[in-house]
Amino acid sequence: MAACGLDFGTSNTTLGTLAGGSPHLARLEGDDVTIPSAIFFAPDGTATIGRAGIGAYVEGQPGRLMRSLKSVLGKPLVSETTQVGRHRITFRDVIARYLGAVKARAEAAAGRELESVVHGRPVHFVDGDPEGDRRAEEVLREIATEIGFRHVSFEYEPIAAALDYERSLRREEIALIADIGGGTSDFSIVRLGPGRTRTAERATDILANDGIRIGGTDFDYRLSLKQVMPELGFGTPMRRPSLDVPSSYFHDLATWSSINRLYAPKIRREVQALKREAARPDLIERLLAVLSAERGHTLAMEVERTKIELSDSENAAIPLDWLEAGLSVEVHRPDLVEATAGLAERLRTRIVDCLRQAALPPDGIDAVFLTGGSTRLPHVREAVTRTMPSARIVEGDTFGSVGTGLTIEAGRRYGA
Repeated sequence: MAACGLDFGTSNTTLGTLAGGSPHLARLEGDDVTIPSAIFFAPDGTATIGRAGIGAYVEGQPGRLMRSLKSVLGKPLVSETTQVGRHRITFRDVIARYLGAVKARAEAAAGRELESVVHGRPVHFVDGDPEGDRRAEEVLREIATEIGFRHVSFEYEPIAAALDYERSLRREEIALIADIGGGTSDFSIVRLGPGRTRTAERATDILANDGIRIGGTDFDYRLSLKQVMPELGFGTPMRRPSLDVPSSYFHDLATWSSINRLYAPKIRREVQALKREAARPDLIERLLAVLSAERGHTLAMEVERTKIELSDSENAAIPLDWLEAGLSVEVHRPDLVEATAGLAERLRTRIVDCLRQAALPPDGIDAVFLTGGSTRLPHVREAVTRTMPSARIVEGDTFGSVGTGLTIEAGRRYGA
């Protein structure tokens, strides 16, 4: 039976297959082995996934873009319906449409049907909610079966990343695997080594495993609220004394999975009425323009792009001239650090918890293996590595390590 490893991420997805006993990530969009976890629905319901779907939205084609699909798993929202063309479908079915298209592309690239899958999953889909966590995995299992997989199993994403890293080792070591993705951050402390790769049962090698629902989209959210939403009226007063403009619109607009809710005619009517009562109606007019043109995802993508740019640069700009001539927001790296310092500290605290769980001192970690897009942010890297200053820092494949490791595990469980 043909097996694969599937890393369905909040921001990007990869799928790997085995050839000659070695894992290879499939080209899912042109020559790219990663594909954004995004789907665009045209008015007739036709779906386009990945960069092409994002491109259709950016070009102004009529329709609806949905991103960060994974973030609804474990929440009641996954069973709610949303308008797609002339019909309403559940978010669960949206995920199925996306993953079904990814599977079809991988099968076309492999030239064979994929019957078995090791599905990646975060340590916790939902923090502090075991039942929500169980439901999230069950929904993914049901979807995998519906789109044609006959055998479905799961592996923790940081453990998968560890399997990828282990291939490079020449001696045994204890490593902390830090997988900081778009929606979740997961940490594992694992005993690794070339002599262990052939061992089928690795449970005793996992010394600690923990995670938290913090990822790149949370950094986007905080940065957006601090730098962009004030330009649309967030935090400004109403004409009536001691009242501010309601904040819920801005929180939803800064959250990938909530943006589409704001396009309902009822919301636009509310914002229109709000403009008449606001002390800064000009700013509320900008908010109304974003909602009327359904450009919330444009804002979110510009914030995400700026965050990524600040990984390497001290300064960046968010252009909003499509909203108002000459409008732009200057952002400096300290702005990003200030907006998200609390998130970075919560990640560091989880690492301390992992060390405690493993009963290891900080100098008991030989290497810190970093994977996931948010590890590129300097203050996040510093927060992750600060507790273990003597550990060797190893750069993983930012977007491919988890998918590669899942594919290795698929070979172990199901064969090629």
